[in-house]
Amino acid sequence: MKKRIIGIDVARALAVIGMIVVNFKVVFGGQGNNWLKAFAHLFDGKAAATFVVLAGIGLALMTNSAYRNGDGKKLAKGRRRIVKRALFLFVIGLSYIWIWPADILHFYGIYMLFVLAFIDRRERWILWGTVLLIIGYPMLLALVDYETGWDFSTLTYRDFWSLEGFFRNLFFNGFHPVIPWAGFMLFGLWYGRQNLYDDHFLKRSLRIGLVVFLAVQVLSWGLLQLLSEGDPVIAESLQPILGTDPMPPMPFYMINGISIATVIISACILVAKRNEDHPIVSALHKTGKLALTFYVVHVVVGMGLVEVLLPWEYGEYSIGFSLVYALGFSLLCVGFAVIWLKHKKAGPLEWLMRKVTG
Repeated sequence: MKKRIIGIDVARALAVIGMIVVNFKVVFGGQGNNWLKAFAHLFDGKAAATFVVLAGIGLALMTNSAYRNGDGKKLAKGRRRIVKRALFLFVIGLSYIWIWPADILHFYGIYMLFVLAFIDRRERWILWGTVLLIIGYPMLLALVDYETGWDFSTLTYRDFWSLEGFFRNLFFNGFHPVIPWAGFMLFGLWYGRQNLYDDHFLKRSLRIGLVVFLAVQVLSWGLLQLLSEGDPVIAESLQPILGTDPMPPMPFYMINGISIATVIISACILVAKRNEDHPIVSALHKTGKLALTFYVVHVVVGMGLVEVLLPWEYGEYSIGFSLVYALGFSLLCVGFAVIWLKHKKAGPLEWLMRKVTG
């Protein structure tokens, strides 16, 4: 049995911390210092993309042995477990969506069901599936208006609980729509099929990911400048199509997300392998093992505390407040993980998921 790759847990911890930073900024406010706003903006869409790619890697690690050995019985057992976990996450995500409309877990569950169709497919088909999701999304925009259902001034979705609105939000224009976001998890499945113990593969992935990320950033900026001819109004109108923001999730954003996730995950595996006993690596390793718990807790407890104790400026706080609170809350999560795993084998929600789904 191969040794657990602790760098994956480290990357998962960093992804969750990044999501805490982004979500607290959105909920509490992001006014003020431009440098701090630029720093917080670095995490937008990238932390969540990395989180989903890591989920695909997790699915690969769950099924690699059965896939490579052609063990149909074991693969079927893995599929059943994935279906149960997907439904568990779907229900958990919807259970608090009234307080956190930007939840990713209910989307996450559907991504898992989608990726199931590729569990026994060869690597090239997994990559083709990823590509089709990415390039197919702009074609959908020609058929459905992306703004349907949205009130972007308040970031609320008017007909979310109608049948049509729910499925439109889930698959097309929600915060993390299945098309094309399932492409992140599908790419993770491909990445997880590789030899993650091979330093050569990891270093090559890191280099390629970094080059692609920088190239997309430059290409996006260059096209915006070229086509707008320096007119800020035209540039703003082109931003949703040629920019790298996550809404709508156009190809530049998707490629950006995949490339930066590859860089982060590859780097984390390499660094953790060489510094396994370092206190920071060890603490992040433990934090990553409780990623599901901390995702839910940052919504229910982290956001809830401010709403109850400091409601008067909710949504209007400075970027400084949002960042300090996000980083402070993240440190508390790290400390909790270190203490909790001295006495338990899994986080509270991780334990519940295994208990319910097997």
